[in-house]
Amino acid sequence: MPDKNNLEQDSEKRRFINEKIVKPKRSRTQIFRRFLLLCFCAVLFGLLAAVTFAVSEPLARKYLTPEEASESSSISIPKDEPDTTAATTAPPETTTESESEPLEEVVRSEVEKYQFSIDDLEVMYASLTQLAKEADKGIVTVHSVKTQMDWFNNPVETSGMYAGAIVAATADEYLILAPGKAVENVDSLEITLADGTQVTGQLKGADSIANMAVIRVDAEEIDEKTASQIRVLELGNSYSVSQGDLVIACGSPAGVVHSISTGQISYVAKNIPVVDGTSRLFYTTVNANVLQGTFLLNTAGQLIGWATQDYTEESGSAAVVYSLSDYKSVLEKLYNGIAAPYFGITGQEVSEAMRQNGLPLGIYVSQTAADGPAYNAGIQNGDVITRIQEEEIVTMKDFQNSLEKLSAGETVKVEIQRYGRESYAPIEYDVTIGAR
Repeated sequence: MPDKNNLEQDSEKRRFINEKIVKPKRSRTQIFRRFLLLCFCAVLFGLLAAVTFAVSEPLARKYLTPEEASESSSISIPKDEPDTTAATTAPPETTTESESEPLEEVVRSEVEKYQFSIDDLEVMYASLTQLAKEADKGIVTVHSVKTQMDWFNNPVETSGMYAGAIVAATADEYLILAPGKAVENVDSLEITLADGTQVTGQLKGADSIANMAVIRVDAEEIDEKTASQIRVLELGNSYSVSQGDLVIACGSPAGVVHSISTGQISYVAKNIPVVDGTSRLFYTTVNANVLQGTFLLNTAGQLIGWATQDYTEESGSAAVVYSLSDYKSVLEKLYNGIAAPYFGITGQEVSEAMRQNGLPLGIYVSQTAADGPAYNAGIQNGDVITRIQEEEIVTMKDFQNSLEKLSAGETVKVEIQRYGRESYAPIEYDVTIGAR
C-alpha cells in the first residue's frame, strides 16, 4: 500500500501546479496613460497614412494607369470621302445646278477678257508668300543625334537636320510629322521651333512603309509666349485637289529647313496601288527635297500631302506628293502611339474585264512584300483575296476597312482564290498582322 505521507505530498504538488498567477490590477492613472498613448499612436499613424497617400497617389496614377491616361488624351482624325467638295468652297445649297453653269461661263468669259499685268502677278505671289510665311510658324527643325563607335572603339556623334510639321496639339503635347529618316536609329531628338526655342522630342510612332514618323514634344517644355506663336497646320482634304491648283511647299523644299516654294498641280493620278491600299499622287511644279522633308499646302494653308521619292523615275522633273486623305487612318494611329496594321500586299480590285476572263470578285494580288505577313503566310502573286475573317472582300475599300479594324500581332483567317489547272479554287491561310 502507498504511504499516506507520500500521497499527501503528491496532492500538494498538484495543487501548486494548478494555481494561477494573477497580475496585479492597474490603477486608474495607468489605464488613463495607456488610453492617451493609444490615441496618440492612432493619430500619428493616420497622419502618416494621409501623407503617404498624398505623395504616392499622383505617382500611382501616372505610372500604374497609363492606359486610362492615353485613352483620355487620344486624338481622332475625321476621314475624307473621295470627290467631296472642299470646305473652302461655297455650300452647295447657295446655287442650283442650272444657275451655276451660266455663272461659270460668265466668270470664264470675264477672266479671258481681263488683261493681267505684272502688278497683278506680284500681288498674287505676295499673297502666296504671306501665306507661306504664316505656315512656316508650324515648321520645326528636327535635329537627330546618333552615337556610333569608330575603328578605334571611340564614340563618334553624327547628326542630321530635318524639317517637321506641327500637325496636332493637346494640353499635354505637340505632335510633329517628320520624315522617317529623322528618327531612324537615333539616340536623341532635339526640336527647334520657329522662334529658336529648343525642346526635347520623343518618338510617338513610325511607319516604315510610308517612311513617315510622328514625334511628340511635352507641352510643359514650351512657355506661354512661345506657344502663342506656334501655328498648328490644319489637315486638309486632298480629295478636293484638282489639276491647275496653286500650292505651296514648305519645310525643306530647297534643302534648307524653313525654305518655301510655290507652284501648281500639274497632274492628279487617282487610285494608284500602294502597299495595303490605293492613293492619289500629285505631280507638282514645286521644288521638293524628300529626305529632309517637304510638305504641300493648299491656298487655305491646309496640309494636303508630303513629297515622296517612290515615283521619281516616272515623274521626270515634277515633284511627286502623296495624298494626305488616303493616309489619315494610319496617321491617327501614329498620333496615339499605336502600331498601324500591316498586311503586305499591293493589289487592285478585280475589274469587269478581269471577271470576263474568269477571275473571281475580290482583290487581285499583283505583288506580295518580301518577308511581309501575307508572304510569310503563303499568299502569292496572282491570288485573289475574297474574305478576311467573316467579312467578304470585293473592293479595295472593303480590304482597307477590314485591315483598319485589326491590330499588329493579331492572327486572322484569310480566304483566297488561287488558279489551278482549270479554274480558281479557295484556300484559307492564317495571317499574323504585322506593324508598318
